[in-house]
Amino acid sequence: MPLSVWDSCEWRWQRGHQRDSDRQEALNMHGALTGSNHRVRVIENCNPNLFRAEIEHAREPAILRGMSIGKCLQTWTPEHVAEKGGSRDVSVHVSINDRMDFVGKNFEYKTLPFCELIKRAAHGCNADGMQTTNEEMKIDAGAGGDATAKPEIEEDGKVGTAEGPGRKQREKDAEDVKRGYFLGPEEKYYMRALGKDPRKDIADFRADFPLLAEEIDIPPLFDPDAYFSSVLRVGSPGIHLWTHYDVMDNALIQVTGRKRVVLYSPQDADNLYMIGDKSAVLDIDNPDLIRFPLFRHARPLECVMEPGDILFIPALWFHNVVSLDFSIAVNVFWRHLPRDMYDGKDTYGNKDPLPANRAMQQVGTLIKTLESLPADHRDFYARKIVRKIQESCYIDNPE
Repeated sequence: MPLSVWDSCEWRWQRGHQRDSDRQEALNMHGALTGSNHRVRVIENCNPNLFRAEIEHAREPAILRGMSIGKCLQTWTPEHVAEKGGSRDVSVHVSINDRMDFVGKNFEYKTLPFCELIKRAAHGCNADGMQTTNEEMKIDAGAGGDATAKPEIEEDGKVGTAEGPGRKQREKDAEDVKRGYFLGPEEKYYMRALGKDPRKDIADFRADFPLLAEEIDIPPLFDPDAYFSSVLRVGSPGIHLWTHYDVMDNALIQVTGRKRVVLYSPQDADNLYMIGDKSAVLDIDNPDLIRFPLFRHARPLECVMEPGDILFIPALWFHNVVSLDFSIAVNVFWRHLPRDMYDGKDTYGNKDPLPANRAMQQVGTLIKTLESLPADHRDFYARKIVRKIQESCYIDNPE
C-alpha cells in the first residue's frame, strides 16, 4: 500500500482500516476536529527499511502499522502486567484532576508498588477487579524490586528532593496504600518509569521490567549505537498530559488501550507560550484566547492510537496526550544528532543540545547588556537582533 502523502497542506489519512469509524468517533468525543486539525499520516504495512529510508528523514510524525511488537498485545491484561511487573516501588504522579498541570502542580509525587499502581490505574481505587495480596505488596529487592524509596522525579527529569521522601513521608504513603488512595477515591495516576537510581541510571525497560520485556518486540527503527532509553508508561483512563517537546527522536509503542495524541510542529513554538519545554496552554481544545491569543495560529496534527500502533515523534515536535482508556505504552528514545551534541550527564534525556543551551545562555548575557540602554533604544536594538536571528536561522523567514 502506498505512503500517505502531504498535499496542499492537508494530510490524507490512509483508509481501509476496519476501526477508522471508531477512531473518528473518539476524535469527535474528545474535542478534536475543531476545524483546523489535520490527521497524522498513517503508514500501513510499515517495516524498518521503509521507516529508515523515507519516514524518518521526512521529520514529520507518522503512525506505523503492521509492525510486529510481539505477544504483549495478547498477554498484557492488567492482571498479567501486575504479576510480571512485580512489586518494585515506582514513582507516580497522582492527581484529582484529569488534566495534569505541570506549571500549577495540581498533582503530587507518590510511591506505590508497581502491582498496586496497575490495579488502581486499571480499576480505580478500592476496586475489586484485581486482588493484591499482602505478600505482593512487599518490596522484594531480590525479585527486581527495590526496598529503597526512590527520589521524586519531575517529568523534566529534575530530582524533587536530594534524598527522596523522608521516613515520615514514606510511612504516610504506606498508610495511604493501605487506605486505598492518597488524595481521594477518584484520583488518577500517571507513571513514567525511571532508572533504578534516577541520578545515574537511564531508564531501560528491559533491565527495569525484564519479565514484561520478554513479551514485547521493539522494531529496529534506528542504529543500535544511537539508542538512549526505553520507558514504560502507565496511565489511568482520561488522564491528560501537558504539551511538551523532547530533544530526541522517539517511538511511542501503544500496547494496551487507546490514546489521543495532538502534535504541533517545532515552528509553532511562537504560538504555544513555552515555559521551558512545556506549553502554558493546558486546555488545547478550549483555549483561553484572551490569555493566549497566538495559540489560534497553531496548526495541530492529531491521531487516535490503537493497541499495536507505533507513533514516530521526531525531536522537537510538541505533543499532548490523553489516555482514552487504561493505557500501557513503551517509549523508545534515540539520538538523531551526533553524540557529542548531548549532555553526557543527562540521565533523563531531555536537556537541550549543548549548542542550543550555550546559545540560550548567550541570549541571557545579551539581554543584560541591552538593559544599560534607555527603553526606546533597548526596544530598537532588540528588534534588530531578533530580525537578524530570524533571517539567519528560521527555516521559513518571516515576510
